[in-house]
Amino acid sequence: MFKGNASLYSMGETIKVCCAILVDNDKILCAQRSATMSLPHKWEFPGGKIEPGEKPEHALKRELSEELGIEIEVLQGFRSNFHRYSEGKQIELIPFLARIVDGNPDPVEHQAVIWLGVNELVGLDWADADVPIVDEFIKWYRHRRVD
Repeated sequence: MFKGNASLYSMGETIKVCCAILVDNDKILCAQRSATMSLPHKWEFPGGKIEPGEKPEHALKRELSEELGIEIEVLQGFRSNFHRYSEGKQIELIPFLARIVDGNPDPVEHQAVIWLGVNELVGLDWADADVPIVDEFIKWYRHRRVD
């Protein structure tokens, strides 16, 4: 498991969000936010908000079914990243390594989805909360591939 930014913020409520790092044949699924979403055109790992009382893994399965029309298997959890956006919104982004077990990603809410190799991830304009997760995933993935 990789390390994330575990610092907490003292002001305001933290919104819990989960995301999937979907890997298939050494390619990673990336989703581009639409023009009508907050953070328009930024890239992210797909996911969504966790409802009160909902387990993050269940939220992730629900969100990816709703937003991409896919069924996933959660393989491994990684450490959360806490991020405060300039407008004051705070999120806890909880990443999971996962794989698709049924369906093909069809962006309902996102502008686009693409599969990229690990070395191509740094070329995208990521949402700020995703940046540390991308960086740590790349380090973890390269280390894992050497073993």
